[in-house]
Amino acid sequence: MSELFIVLGVIILSFALRSFRIRFLRKVGAIGLLSATFLAFYFPTGSIAAGVGGLMIWFLLPWVELLTRVRQLRLPVHKTLEQQPPPGVSRFPAFAEMTEEIEEEGFEYVSDAGWKWEGMKQFYRLFYNPETREQAAICLTEQDDISWGCFMISTRCPEGFVYRTSNVPFSSPMASAPDVTVRREPETEFFPDLLESHRHWMSDLALETGDFVAENPEKLTGLIELEAGRQIDHNLESGLIRLSDKPGMFRYSWRGLFYLYFQLIKDMVKMC
Repeated sequence: MSELFIVLGVIILSFALRSFRIRFLRKVGAIGLLSATFLAFYFPTGSIAAGVGGLMIWFLLPWVELLTRVRQLRLPVHKTLEQQPPPGVSRFPAFAEMTEEIEEEGFEYVSDAGWKWEGMKQFYRLFYNPETREQAAICLTEQDDISWGCFMISTRCPEGFVYRTSNVPFSSPMASAPDVTVRREPETEFFPDLLESHRHWMSDLALETGDFVAENPEKLTGLIELEAGRQIDHNLESGLIRLSDKPGMFRYSWRGLFYLYFQLIKDMVKMC
């Protein structure tokens, strides 16, 4: 009975630590949950191997989603952004505040657009700063009953290279095209901090405003569509996705499922 109380105590303490905003304490809480799992299998059997096997359950859980839902997905090869009304407060409570943060940094509103397919919707509010030649966006992703919002900042060079900084909390489900470099900073909460980080990155690369393309704001949605198309083409060539039996649609290959699995594991580790 004492062993049961030990496991319950570790679980309660771990959830309490996970409730803190301090990242170190959250990580200790995550380690505590793993420890509780290990103990729950070790105490009844007295076997370390059984405890380690119990831990592995956490790392096998993503395959349930991959094999039951993702494997069945059929997604469009060509995606077209359509004009959309902005999301309401119930869908995206932080939307107005995020818009204000971007506009206070000198960015001008361009348009609202989005696309949807197979239970997933993505909404973009696009901005442009003509003085710095930087593009910014607020992105809302909705998938089933889960949604998350993020900022994105992009600069484009005449040679076709794109540099993008984002605080999106999850890794991309597909590999980026070779000419697009994405740096994720999920812990950066506010747009001014993300913008400062992006500019430091550009400075480290010895890139200045004159090295960036002066975009036509009206064509930003078209650029997003072109980048999405290049990403899909790259993943088709890499074998991560393949054309499905439905015309104009693609599906994940087994290689792509393993790529997704390791992306999920990487996010699980980073979010601990």
